[in-house]
Amino acid sequence: MSITDRHNPSAETKKKNLFRLFPFWQRKTTTTSSSSPSSTQNHPTRHRHRNNTEPSSSSALSVSSVARSILPARRRLRLDPSSYLYFPYEAGKQVRSAIKLKNTSKSHTAFKFQTTAPKSCYMRPPGGVLAPGESVFATVFKFVEHPENNEKHQLNQKSKAKFKIMSLKVKPGVDFVPELFDEQKDQVTVERVLRVIFLDAERPSAALEKLKRQLEEAEAAVEERKKPLPETGPRVVGEGLVIDEWKERREKYLARQQVEAIDSSS
Repeated sequence: MSITDRHNPSAETKKKNLFRLFPFWQRKTTTTSSSSPSSTQNHPTRHRHRNNTEPSSSSALSVSSVARSILPARRRLRLDPSSYLYFPYEAGKQVRSAIKLKNTSKSHTAFKFQTTAPKSCYMRPPGGVLAPGESVFATVFKFVEHPENNEKHQLNQKSKAKFKIMSLKVKPGVDFVPELFDEQKDQVTVERVLRVIFLDAERPSAALEKLKRQLEEAEAAVEERKKPLPETGPRVVGEGLVIDEWKERREKYLARQQVEAIDSSS
């Protein structure tokens, strides 16, 4: 047997003894070797996860925008009546209806009427601005045409005419102009689309009695708006804007000076 053959078994036994004394060397090498391919395999998944999370924010934004478009807008006005405009049926005459609008929001709100029959219908006022909690009566005028072919008109039936009421949030002090709704189309809310219903003017009904009360209240509101504003300061006279109180004091002062001048001369 050669010398090399005798030394080889001893070398193998030494290696085994070393592994027994320090087993973590073997574990470390095995774990690193086993973890290296798994780590390389995990990298693509991380990249894929990042790529999946990046468009999620944009998709969330698109979902929220779609939700805003689907969900109904918050209403700013309370309408009475809320769904229909009632008119007394009188063929060949101009009849009236009334509706009450109240601003239930916490901001100033502009409102505007639109109709599908502008030739036979109009509103007074056609629009305006309401402060929070403020209300207004609007009067709607409509010309009732004669039925075609002398057919009897069916009462309590919906007419083809429609009225749309829109609202828009505005700043305090802003005056109403129709162009406001064209300039801020994205902020306009359609409050309600009202249909027209004719009532029998000769037959008493709860709807007809309510209509008469609202017309009286609307007329009273119009007359109240026509009254001059109450005077908060001194009364003004003539085009020269002379205040009565100042004028009286001035005349008394001049009269007193004349008396004093006469007394001194005598």
